[in-house]
Amino acid sequence: MRPRGFVVWILAIGLIAPVAALAEHTRNWRQSDFSEFERGTANGVAIRSDGKLMPAPKFTAFSDPNLAYLWALRADSRGRLYAAGGSNAKVLRFDDPAKPTTIFESGELAAQAITFDSHDNLYVGTSPDGKVYKITPDGQKSVFFDPKTKYIWALEIDSQGTLFVATGDTGEIFAVTPDGKGQLFYQSDERHARSLTFDQKGNLLIGTDPNGLLLRVAIVRKNPQAMPEAGAAFVIYETSKKEVTSLLTDDKGNIYAASIGEKQRAAGASPVINLSSPLIQPQMNTTSQGNVTLQLQAQAPQPAISFPFISSSTGGAEVIKISPDGSPETLWSSREDLVFAMGLSPARNILLGTGNKGAILSLEGNDIYSSIAKTASAQVTSIIAGPKGEMYVATANPGKIFTLGPGYDPNGSFESDAFDAKIFSHWGRLSWWGDGATQGKVAFYVRSGNTSTPQKNWSAWAGPYKNAGGETVDCPAARFVQWKAVFLDTDGGSVPNISWVSLAYQPKNVAPVIDDIAIQDPGIRVQGFSNPQGGLTIPASVQLRQPQRGAVNFQSPLGVNPDVPVRFPKMEVPPQGFEDKGYASVLWSAHDDNDDDLTFSIYYHGEGEQNWRLLKDKLTQKYYSWDTTTMPDGAYYLKIVASDSPSNPADQSLTSERESDRFEIENAPPTIENLRAAAASANTAKVTFEAASGSSAIARARYSVDAGDWMIVFPEGLLSDAPKESYQISVNGLAPGEHTVAVQIADRFDNSAAAKVTFTMSGRVTK
Repeated sequence: MRPRGFVVWILAIGLIAPVAALAEHTRNWRQSDFSEFERGTANGVAIRSDGKLMPAPKFTAFSDPNLAYLWALRADSRGRLYAAGGSNAKVLRFDDPAKPTTIFESGELAAQAITFDSHDNLYVGTSPDGKVYKITPDGQKSVFFDPKTKYIWALEIDSQGTLFVATGDTGEIFAVTPDGKGQLFYQSDERHARSLTFDQKGNLLIGTDPNGLLLRVAIVRKNPQAMPEAGAAFVIYETSKKEVTSLLTDDKGNIYAASIGEKQRAAGASPVINLSSPLIQPQMNTTSQGNVTLQLQAQAPQPAISFPFISSSTGGAEVIKISPDGSPETLWSSREDLVFAMGLSPARNILLGTGNKGAILSLEGNDIYSSIAKTASAQVTSIIAGPKGEMYVATANPGKIFTLGPGYDPNGSFESDAFDAKIFSHWGRLSWWGDGATQGKVAFYVRSGNTSTPQKNWSAWAGPYKNAGGETVDCPAARFVQWKAVFLDTDGGSVPNISWVSLAYQPKNVAPVIDDIAIQDPGIRVQGFSNPQGGLTIPASVQLRQPQRGAVNFQSPLGVNPDVPVRFPKMEVPPQGFEDKGYASVLWSAHDDNDDDLTFSIYYHGEGEQNWRLLKDKLTQKYYSWDTTTMPDGAYYLKIVASDSPSNPADQSLTSERESDRFEIENAPPTIENLRAAAASANTAKVTFEAASGSSAIARARYSVDAGDWMIVFPEGLLSDAPKESYQISVNGLAPGEHTVAVQIADRFDNSAAAKVTFTMSGRVTK
C-alpha cells in the first residue's frame, strides 16, 4: 500500500536550475585572485596575495654541490659563501660555484649550523650526537666544544666573541669563550632550543620547541673577558605553533619569528614519527639516481622533535612580528606551507623560505605577500644577503644554491592553468587591466586544444596581443584554452602589474537532455504549493528516480569549474502531491549544458498505436497532471520533448526527447461475479465469488457479515496479481435465521465494486 498522510518532495536534478532567463551563450573566463593565479606557472613573475601579477626578482641557479641537503649559508669577511649540509656532515666554500671546495667533513649525519667570528674562524655544529668544530682560515680543523647533547640546532657569536650553542633534546644553551671553554648558560623548560639571534640591546633571543616560545635572556658579564652568565629570562611571545624555526631582527628593533607544526596533542593521540625523532636512528643511502632512502632503527623512547627539512611536519606555519615595545602582530600564516628560513631583502621585505613546495615568499606589508620564486627542491632552508645586493638561497631535497636579485627578471612570463569550457567553444575578445599593463609593457598570447593538459598537439601560441582594451584572439575553436603574459619592460620607471585577465568565449549550443521520467502512482495529482481543489485534500508522496547519468548535481556542468562565473540558482516550485481519483501524473528531470531555459511538450500514444498525440506543450515546470477519464482504458506511453528555444534563435535551437515506461489507465470499476452463500454446517456458511477487472490486477477484497466490521480476504492463490481472482470464505458462529454477507473489491486504480448475498441458516446439520 502507498503511504498516506504525508508529503515527500524529491529535489533531484532538474528541480533546481540556474537563473538563465533568455540565457546568453557568450561567457567570460576571468581570473583575478591569488588562488586562480596560483594554479598557473610563473617564470620570473611574482604572484601577489592581492591578486596581482608583476615581475619578480631575478632567480638564478648559482651552484649544484651534489648534496642531498643544505641547511645553512654564511659568508666570511671577504664575502666568500659557505654552505653546510649533508648527508654526512659537510661544509663547502664557493670560490668557484661550479667547483666548490670542501673545507670540512665528518661522519655525523649533517652539518646543521655554521657561523664566523671576527677573525674568520668557522664554527660548525653537527647532529645528531655531534660536536662544535672550529676551522681556522688556514684550514686547521679541531673539536672546539662538545655539549654532549643529541642535537646542535643553532650557533651565534656575540660582539665579545662568545659562541652560543642551542641544543636539544634537553633545551640547553651553552656559552663558549674564544679559548674553547664552555659551560651551561641557560637551561630552558623546553625540550629544544631551536633557533637563536640577538636583539638590538645584545640580549639573546631563543626560539623553542615544543611550545613554540620566543624567549629573551639577558647576557651578564662581570668584565668583557669573563664567562657570560644568564640574567633575567622573559617569554616575549608564545606562538600558536610547535617549533620556532627561524628568528630575525631588523635595524628598527623589530623581531620576527617563524614557527611551524601542531603543538602536542592530547594524551592517547597517535604520534607522528619524524626522521630525527630520538625514537629512531636514521641511516641514509643515496642511489645512483641521487634519491635518498632512509632506514630507521628503533631506539629507546625519548622526547620527539621534528627534524627540519626532512620531517613530514604538519600544522602549517605563521610569522610573527614583535615591535620594540613588545606588541605582537601576525604578518602571515598558512595551513599548508612550512617556514624554515627568513631573510631581509634590500627593500627591507621579509623573505620566507618555505616547504614542502620549495617556494620563496616576500612579505610586502599591509597583509600582502608575494610568491616570488619556486625551486625544484622540496624545502628552502637558508636565505642570506650577498655582497652586491643579491640574496643567496639554499635548498634541501635536493641541496642547491640560487641567487635572488638584484633587479627584476628581464624575461618574466606567466602561463595560466588550462581552462575547461566543458563544451566545444569559440574564443573571442581578450582583455586585461593593471598598472602599467595598458602601456605596451605586457604582451599576451593564447592557445587552445582538446586535451586537459597543454601539449604539443595544441594550437601554436597566437599573439602577441598588447591592447588591454581588448583584441579578438586567433585561436581555433576547442574545449580548452590557456593564456600567457610576458612582461616586456622591467628596467627603470614603474613596474607593470596585471590585476585581471578576461577571455570571452561562446560554447557551441548542445541539445538539452532529459535524464529520467517517472510516472506516479494512479490517482495522484501534482501541483505547486497551492491546494488545487481549495478544500480538504489528502496529501500523497511524489517520487522522481535518481537520474541514470550519475550523481545528482544541483549545479550545471559549466558551473562545476571554479573558473566559470557563478550563476545563482533559482528554486523551482517543488511538486506537491494530492490524492485525486482519475488523475495521472508524470515528473521528469532534465539539464542543459549551456544553462539555457527550457520548455517541454508531452505526447502520448496507446499500446499498439504508432502516432504520437500532443497532450500538453509550452510547459516550463518538470511535472504535469491530467484527467485520465477523457482517455479510454488501456496501456499507454508518454514522450517528453525538451527544447532550448527560449534561449536561442529559432534556427539554432535544439530539442531532445525521451519516452516513458509503459503505464496503464483504468477508470472502469471491476465486477463481482457468481456471488453465492450456503450453509455448510449448523452454524457455518460457505461464501464464494469471483472478481474481474478489465486489464489491471485486483488489488484487494473484503467482506462484512450482517453489517459487521470489514474483514480482509485473500484469493484462493493467496496473491492478488491477476485481473481475475476467485475467493472462498468460511463464515463461522452463525445463529439460525437470515444473514447477509457484503463483499467489496478494488483494483490498483482504486476503482471499486460491491455486492451482497442473503441466505438462511436452519440450525440443522445437513447430511
